[in-house]
Amino acid sequence: MLEPSIDSLMEKVPSKYALVILSAKRAREMQDTKKSLIEEPKSHKYVGRALEEINEQKIQMADE
Repeated sequence: MLEPSIDSLMEKVPSKYALVILSAKRAREMQDTKKSLIEEPKSHKYVGRALEEINEQKIQMADE
């Protein structure tokens, strides 16, 4: 099962497409820097960690 759930993530991001873009960009950033914004991530993969950061509102979409 996906953790965090898609329902909780969709409350923080306006669309599934935006969620994919945001999490992919953050995952690539973490892969380069090896730094996470959360203390103890549950996931060991970068995309999972990015989704956890989005769920905890550590990162969000930029207003354009």
